[in-house]
Amino acid sequence: MNSKRLVTAVAAGAAVVMGLSACGGGTSSSGGGTTGGSGGTNTPAFNAALTNIFNPSDKKGGIVKIANGGTWDSLDPGETYYGYSWNFLRLYGRSLVMFKPAPGGGSNELVPDLAEKLGEPSDGGKTWTYKLRKGVKYEDGTAVTSKDVKHAVLRSTDKETFPNGPAYFEGYLNLPDGYKGPYKSKDVNTDSAIETPDDSTIVFHLKAPFGGFDYFAQLPQTVPVPEAKDTGAKYREHVIATGPYKFDKNEIDKGFNLVRNDQWDQATDPNRKALPDGYQVSMNVNADDIDNRLISGDLDIDIAGTGVQPASLSRVLGDPALKANADNPTIARLWYTSINPTVAPFDNKACREAVEFAADRTGYQTAYGGAFSGGDIATTLLPPQIPGAQKFDLYPAGADNKGDVEKAKAKLQECGKPDGFETNISYRAERPKEKATAESLQQSLGRVGIKLTLKAFPQGDYFSQFAGNPPYVKSNNLGLIVNGWGADWNDGFGFLSQIVDSRVIRETGGSSNTSVRIPDVDKLLDEAIGETDKAKREAQWGAIDKRVMEEAVILPGVHAKSLLVRSKKLTNVFISEAYGMYDYLSIGVA
Repeated sequence: MNSKRLVTAVAAGAAVVMGLSACGGGTSSSGGGTTGGSGGTNTPAFNAALTNIFNPSDKKGGIVKIANGGTWDSLDPGETYYGYSWNFLRLYGRSLVMFKPAPGGGSNELVPDLAEKLGEPSDGGKTWTYKLRKGVKYEDGTAVTSKDVKHAVLRSTDKETFPNGPAYFEGYLNLPDGYKGPYKSKDVNTDSAIETPDDSTIVFHLKAPFGGFDYFAQLPQTVPVPEAKDTGAKYREHVIATGPYKFDKNEIDKGFNLVRNDQWDQATDPNRKALPDGYQVSMNVNADDIDNRLISGDLDIDIAGTGVQPASLSRVLGDPALKANADNPTIARLWYTSINPTVAPFDNKACREAVEFAADRTGYQTAYGGAFSGGDIATTLLPPQIPGAQKFDLYPAGADNKGDVEKAKAKLQECGKPDGFETNISYRAERPKEKATAESLQQSLGRVGIKLTLKAFPQGDYFSQFAGNPPYVKSNNLGLIVNGWGADWNDGFGFLSQIVDSRVIRETGGSSNTSVRIPDVDKLLDEAIGETDKAKREAQWGAIDKRVMEEAVILPGVHAKSLLVRSKKLTNVFISEAYGMYDYLSIGVA
């Protein structure tokens, strides 16, 4: 998850179900199955919250203190695309469908949220119908209607106003030609894409059948937005809440508070218990300071959910008491570097291959915390948790994984740059691990004459304005872009579609794919989406991975793990596999 866009062809056949079913690991009870059930423990232990609930409790009250090392991309459900934001947004917004708030693999199950039940397909999978729960209200007491959900989805298709958000809907819905969203195409009839025959029914019409539409229905873009109170790009300043919490104070890029929404009714919401009284969120907090405050107990959550920084790693692992309050999940995420073929001399494949061979993979791994908390050295895109992932290595880095200098030099000779060249490498300023990655590559590529200048950009605008903005990338010589990607949901489509499809690249910015422009890959993606045989479809994801690597437009770094520290004062703490971090919806305060 990050900022991304999709304009690809759609699936053929309602049998194409693109995600995972429930696979255990959760506990069940009313209110989302996150407290008080079997599998919980009160005893501090390493990985105690990995597949079970740590410190289960139904106690209400208290304030959860949260810090962000940078800024939010957006609090607006229509344009946010960071995984931690999707995780957190469920506190103040309700989408049609959601991932079950349950430990471990149970979190991969889709359950109804704003809707009464999962979508009902018809017309061979081209039409999907949802009925809204009765009695759901906004924070001002007005009723939520299907027209509000329709407006929310349609406004999210305006990528000039909302550059950061997902673009599945504009790629798949049967929208009128030339439709530009409800602000610019105000009087255009959009019933060909979404109908609302009554206030509780919403019907989605697709261009072609797609059996996994419930995964689109769980996107934050289906969180309802009342048209009368929609302020466009300024809506992020005060989102009208449908969840158990609402905004009390929101200072953009500084911090905000959530307080209880007295119009939220537990009777309409089987997924949330809303235990804390509120949340206090601070932004632009130094990453190492966040670690220190977590360890000392002054802070409850590092919202990014990517784990402690290298400076704190040995401290946590070396102290049995601290380690007993830590978890080490493996995540369906790849930390990688984009190699941009639009930036010379990377328009020459051999120059890109020189980077692949010269990179010190152990240095990349060390930058993220080593094998234990950083993850495993990656030679492919697909993490091993994704069905269809294959093991291969097209650019062996030597027996010690520190790079093959001789092969790199040979590739430089082949691309006409025997003495090397200069280029820039970008990273997110608030992320020390990304800076360390850039520095490691600067050192290892420097051995063959490739000189890197480091460029830091703010994470909130990293994709919309800088690293994901193709004209900016080219004019500012961003040959290499330190990047990261987590699956929108854990299968090949949910992982690959937004980072390897050239049709998601937006020349106005906001692109998650910054370097893969391969027509063969676009075609392979369409074929995989249309494949109804599960085994064949999964094999195609691996073939797409290999085809991308053949063009050397992505340098894989690490298949991620993280070392997360549990706050001693929180209850109901567990890892959500769906988000790859603690489940922020379910926690309480002891």
